[in-house]
Amino acid sequence: MLSDLLKWGKRGDSANIAPPKGAEVVVPSKAFPKFLAAVKNQPEPSIVLDFGPVTGGNVGFLGERLGCKLFIEDLVSELDRHKKAGTTAGLAGVMESRLRNDDESVDGVLCWDFFDFLDKPAAQALAKQIARILKPGGAVMGFFCSTAVERAPFMKYEIIDEGSLRHRHHPGAGGQKYPLQNRDIIKMFDGLTVAESFLLKSNTREILLRKK
Repeated sequence: MLSDLLKWGKRGDSANIAPPKGAEVVVPSKAFPKFLAAVKNQPEPSIVLDFGPVTGGNVGFLGERLGCKLFIEDLVSELDRHKKAGTTAGLAGVMESRLRNDDESVDGVLCWDFFDFLDKPAAQALAKQIARILKPGGAVMGFFCSTAVERAPFMKYEIIDEGSLRHRHHPGAGGQKYPLQNRDIIKMFDGLTVAESFLLKSNTREILLRKK
């Protein structure tokens, strides 16, 4: 059962810790190499969306390893603007129209921990759009917290190599983290299946979703 996979997962070697401002932590990733393999198996040239800000090392790594067309959506900075402007109540509508890609036109999506900062309506709206634009065989990778956090910094995720990521502080305001129940993740990514779920020591889940 998918719910059992999400509940128990596979325990990782290190925690997905949100470090203090200015700190940088390198964390092993078991889902990222599987994401790379999934995208690499797609017909070339593959298209990957990155929800984080521009990171030069990521652009170079993905271009070299996948030869893909990488599009930086930088939803983190957009969310930060809405938080500072006090307009987060309309985020569900923003997420519903934010991705303008054609149906089944994208091979991979790197969500990082973006979903943690969205309330349920906004998360559901964005997940629906991801399921719409993802090609059959495509993959989505993200981190999902399992407990609420009143205040957490935004993070940048820098690819070090195939199996490790550097967690870097983002200068944005950060905000509350909303946990998603297993059933909510399964339901909101309708049309996708949970291919891998790794439970980290912090109880954050590193999840890879695939579209059949």
